[in-house]
Amino acid sequence: MLNKKEQRLRRSRQTRERIAKQGVARLTVFRSNLHIYASVISGCGAKVLATASTAEKEVRETLSGKGGNAAAAVVVGKRIAEKAKAAGVEKVAFDRAGFAYHGRVKALADAAREAGLQF
Repeated sequence: MLNKKEQRLRRSRQTRERIAKQGVARLTVFRSNLHIYASVISGCGAKVLATASTAEKEVRETLSGKGGNAAAAVVVGKRIAEKAKAAGVEKVAFDRAGFAYHGRVKALADAAREAGLQF
């Protein structure tokens, strides 16, 4: 029997295989209880092009509470979109890393879309 983390990792492997065939940059998300992290990784998977998280000092200063809520995810989504566009990435594949697409993960994705990333 797989535990909760192993189930999530199994789902994330399936997603990564599908995205690798597309050959586009991927926007990957990791969430912990306290923070949420986002990275844009090149199509070949060899290079991290941009990162944003609630652990960054500039982001923490703008948050009213901790980084483990949907409002914080929106801030990170906008920030990752700005950094990705600055790195020359307009189109990405969204890699939710096995996490369910709701709550903080959905808030981050919607904010990144609004800020101009296409996926």
